[in-house]
Amino acid sequence: MLRKFLIIGMLFFLISLGCENDENGPEAPTTLQLSLTGVQPLANGFHFEGWAIINDAPVTTGKFNVDASGNIVDLSGNAIANGEFDTGIDLSGTTAIIVTIEPSGDTDAIPADTHYLSGSLANLSANLTVGDAAALGDDFTSASGSYILATPTDGAANNENSGIWFLDLSSGSPAQGLSLPALPAGWKYEGWAVISGTPVTTGTFTNPAAVDDAAPYSGTQGGPPFPGEDFLQSAPPGLTFPTDIAGGTAVISIEPSPDDAAGPFTLKPLVGSIPSPAVDHVTYSIGNNAAGFPTGSATIK
Repeated sequence: MLRKFLIIGMLFFLISLGCENDENGPEAPTTLQLSLTGVQPLANGFHFEGWAIINDAPVTTGKFNVDASGNIVDLSGNAIANGEFDTGIDLSGTTAIIVTIEPSGDTDAIPADTHYLSGSLANLSANLTVGDAAALGDDFTSASGSYILATPTDGAANNENSGIWFLDLSSGSPAQGLSLPALPAGWKYEGWAVISGTPVTTGTFTNPAAVDDAAPYSGTQGGPPFPGEDFLQSAPPGLTFPTDIAGGTAVISIEPSPDDAAGPFTLKPLVGSIPSPAVDHVTYSIGNNAAGFPTGSATIK
């Protein structure tokens, strides 16, 4: 008889425990798992930060960087196992994930303007892309461009292969050479010539139909009203100006603003080899490179 009562009591206990679990429901998901491809490390204390959009408001999921192999690490360089961030927050209502680039020393709970990758959630997972509306808003596959070699700022018809200007001279008159979408806040374009393996800036800009914001190597005379640079003076270490940039590479990059480093950022929508030999004042095209842009995925669990 005692054994019978014990069995019945145990059954009632198990039933009540099951009811209690049913009332409480399953545990809320609090972990965000990120997987990134093609993302390169940020320098000088800049770092990435994940954000879950819950009730139209951003909630941080954690700060991180990547190492030279693209593995997700914390700000001390330690591996974050499986790219998992245990937030301690109910993430079940998340509608989107955004990855931003944050400046060194950032401590606030507000995302920087520099939205890098994002994606909307379906079944608690998302594909993260540059082209998502909450990131840069364009995949840049339609970007195109052209350039000429010339050195107009020295006022002389010499050293003409020591300058690059992102314009189109095919009609006989200088015209806009870059077809690029407008960038959201937090980003700028930057032109580059890779000379003997060294990327040298031609200046940053937001409007491809206007002058850029710097002329560190040009001469004293005015240049065309388009992005570009003459490499005539103040050469970076290891280079001598004037030079012949034929055989180098022309690049248009997209840079975070503020920028984490002096070199080109990962996003390079336009890249093209400069012919060797090259003829000055001839219009050359620059190829589209957007197919290699970074991507990622996010899973809430």
